[in-house]
Amino acid sequence: MAKHTELHEKLKSEKTELLEKIEQSRARGQPSAEGREGSPFGKREEGADEASELEKRLVLEKRLIESLNDVEHALEKYEAGTYGLCDACGQAIEEARLEAIPQASLCMSCKASRVQDARGEWVPK
Repeated sequence: MAKHTELHEKLKSEKTELLEKIEQSRARGQPSAEGREGSPFGKREEGADEASELEKRLVLEKRLIESLNDVEHALEKYEAGTYGLCDACGQAIEEARLEAIPQASLCMSCKASRVQDARGEWVPK
């Protein structure tokens, strides 16, 4: 259980870091008042660059939010006394797996028996 306490602290720290990264990403996404000059294509080129940057930022933000959700789920399990148990089969998740991925919610067997669907959700094979 002492090991789980260490992992709990790691999860809380990870949650704080993820929240900061999400906040920074959103702050960077605020439109700039400055325009770019020097291109003969002007606004068209600027608009394409901004759209590309927005798309990259949204993908990154989505990944950060998914990671935050995983961490919050693990923290909820810790508070409920079920941390370290597989969400699918209820068996203990391997300690090495928890040390590597403290927010892991599936044991290796259950994780291996699932695949990601087109939406990125894990479903049984």
